[in-house]
Amino acid sequence: MIKKEMIAMLLAGGQGSRLGVLTKNVAKPAVAFGGKYRIIDFPLSNCINSGVDTVGVLTQYQPLRLNTHIGIGIPWDLDRNIGGVSILPPYEKSNCSEWYTGTANAIYQNLGYMEYYNPEYVLILGGDHVYKMDYEAMLEFHKLNHADITLATIPVPMEEASRFGVVITDENKKIIEFEEKPEKPRSNLASMGIYIFTWKVLREALITLSEQKGCDFGKHVIPYCHNRGDRVFAYEYNGYWKDVGTLGSYWESNMELIDLVPEFNLYEEFWKIYTKSDTIPPQYIGESAVISKAIIGDGAEVHGEIYNSVIGSGTIIGHGAVIRDSIIMKGTVIEEGAVIDKAIIAENVVIGANAKLGVGDDIPNKKEPNIYSFGLVTIAENSRIPANVFIGKNTAIAGYTSISDYPNGMLESGETLIKAGGGL
Repeated sequence: MIKKEMIAMLLAGGQGSRLGVLTKNVAKPAVAFGGKYRIIDFPLSNCINSGVDTVGVLTQYQPLRLNTHIGIGIPWDLDRNIGGVSILPPYEKSNCSEWYTGTANAIYQNLGYMEYYNPEYVLILGGDHVYKMDYEAMLEFHKLNHADITLATIPVPMEEASRFGVVITDENKKIIEFEEKPEKPRSNLASMGIYIFTWKVLREALITLSEQKGCDFGKHVIPYCHNRGDRVFAYEYNGYWKDVGTLGSYWESNMELIDLVPEFNLYEEFWKIYTKSDTIPPQYIGESAVISKAIIGDGAEVHGEIYNSVIGSGTIIGHGAVIRDSIIMKGTVIEEGAVIDKAIIAENVVIGANAKLGVGDDIPNKKEPNIYSFGLVTIAENSRIPANVFIGKNTAIAGYTSISDYPNGMLESGETLIKAGGGL
């Protein structure tokens, strides 16, 4: 039996429904970020930078892009004979076949993987947060306190604490009480969904709770262990951490990368973010191009104007096109004269010549006001927008659209347009 001190289990099966059409065909951890990366690159890079060389990635929803991206783990130095990265989808067992029904149920279904490595500690991670964190420092804290479970926590503004699961601790950071999204929070220490378990404690809890429907760490496992008298501690993290689970937070965190002194720096030598890089030519900036405060990916060809935006690799920005405050993902073509204000445009989209995106009043979306908000235009991957149309704010478009889909050449603010090949 192989012995590892700590292995990581990375939960990457989420649909990310709050990202709307962006996650129609792709799991949330595989969504592009920062012009070059995918969201899962951040926890994977944190693992290898923290000396964690054995990572199980649990996939479920639309896993193809994620599997292709991770491959055998070469970009993160996780291509190893012993350890490395392993993709762990749900699979058919001899007595049953079931999907992962909760975060803890997913880990329980992979007990055999963990038993193979027989670790002293297991690190549980989500695949949908953007941050840099030294898990080794968290493990030292765990050992120092002889903890059974350590939760990573982050201080949040008190007025926002009701959106999170918060913990109440004593002076030694031992957790006394949990409050799940409390109306009147008594603490601002929010759980980040990152846990270190002593292996035997985790194993016993998962087996005991295996019949629990939709078994979840926050709702079931940690309260069970706490009530049983296990030592549960809060490790306080004070760096940058962003849950990019909504279109607003996803757009904001991309825009923060462009700041003169970014709060989250992608360029630090000592804590690199690794990713699978395609072999593509360098970017080309044309004679008529104007660029101000932007991230431009490799292989991009720019002839238009770009202001305060993140442009993915292999994109083409035509002559006279103007892009402001937007995220344009890999392989997208913006034809000449198009004007784009505050949009998120996914991969391999074509925006027709002289189209205008992000015009009109800030009217709430009629179908999904909680998803398509923030004044954004959101366009799903592989979509086509015809030339000369006007598209309002808080709108969503997916699929091949034609001029006949736009009454009077306009998609009004708050409208949703889903065509063949599209979908929510």
